[in-house]
Amino acid sequence: MEETINSLGNLCAVIGSQWGDEGKGKITDILSEHFDVLARASGGANAGHTILVNGEKHVFHLLPSGCLHEGKPIVLGSGMVVHLPTLLEEIKTLKEAGIDVVPRLHISEAAHIVLEYHKKIDGVVENRRSGKEGGIGTTMRGIGPTYADKAHRIGMRVGDLRKDEEEIKRYFSHHASYAAKMYDIAINSEIELTQLFEAKKLLEKRITNSVDYLHKSLGKKRILIEGAQATLLDIDHGTYPHVTSSNTTVTGAMQALGLPPRSLTACIGVVKAYCTRVGGGPFLTEVSGKRGDELRERGGEYGATTGRPRRCGWLDIGALKFASKINGFTHLNITKLDVLDAEVSIPVYDGDKITELPGWQESTAGKTDYLELPERAQEYIEYIEKESGVPIGFIGTGPGREEMIIR
Repeated sequence: MEETINSLGNLCAVIGSQWGDEGKGKITDILSEHFDVLARASGGANAGHTILVNGEKHVFHLLPSGCLHEGKPIVLGSGMVVHLPTLLEEIKTLKEAGIDVVPRLHISEAAHIVLEYHKKIDGVVENRRSGKEGGIGTTMRGIGPTYADKAHRIGMRVGDLRKDEEEIKRYFSHHASYAAKMYDIAINSEIELTQLFEAKKLLEKRITNSVDYLHKSLGKKRILIEGAQATLLDIDHGTYPHVTSSNTTVTGAMQALGLPPRSLTACIGVVKAYCTRVGGGPFLTEVSGKRGDELRERGGEYGATTGRPRRCGWLDIGALKFASKINGFTHLNITKLDVLDAEVSIPVYDGDKITELPGWQESTAGKTDYLELPERAQEYIEYIEKESGVPIGFIGTGPGREEMIIR
């Protein structure tokens, strides 16, 4: 275990290799014990990372999953779009659990703010899209419209909270007036401004130049980057248009945090032992009917953010190879191996090629030693390792923090 952890070096990224929901939060939480600084690079509250510790479930949308480890500095990077009420709610929930993250929080001044009216715009755009080509299944969290404002250079950034209240009012009114006319929506300025001022009061002193902060730590402390969403949802390399609005690859994360690519020492690709997808878009390995329903129920495949049932299917090695090619994975983390315990046979896809591997029909739940896995479960792991060309360093065997094999 120690050798594997040490092999990750001083700057390690955890990146989803499928369509999200692979279980990035758990490996991030486990690794956070061994790292000094925890950074989230991009995305917004459309991400949901679930951690189970001592039977208690914690769900994070904006804060890195490792924030449960006290004393670790937390960075929210420039590539993020931050819905301030969600962030304040997460901070409040943690404080009620005895964890105060505010003193160790560093929020990039360049991160953009998701306003309530961005959610309304999300709905308008999705409805217009549905009438022509079908919706893409957005989470309606205002993520796309916020990134659109960023690209149009008209968005509000977290650094704007440093302005005095009158200036914030004028700045907000200017942007809100434009949005109301453009999308024919009603905007409740009173609620919006109340939320902005509440966030200003609590977080103004935690706003920083995150690039400078991270570079002071670079080479001196161990930094762990938690990716959001996953490679096949990347705005450039994913299954467009059924993608998110940010770059979800490791290079996107490095760009969003302002870190030089050569400083990266390891990249862990997180891949579910099968595959799931939320929302619309192509899904080559999707399985429907009773078998798909059973897979969903055994895996608890419902969105942590939206509660929507996830589409379920088999592992797509071709897609994994593609994700590895883009990200340069140095390690893989296979998650939810135990969900396949009941399967008699397990199809694995690689383009048009389908390989049927024998199931093990024995429990792998809670195993922490690789040699304790059933022989056929080991064969399944080693097949993925061989076909992907990436060493599998971590294998999840249950939802709990302790249910992980580290090879």
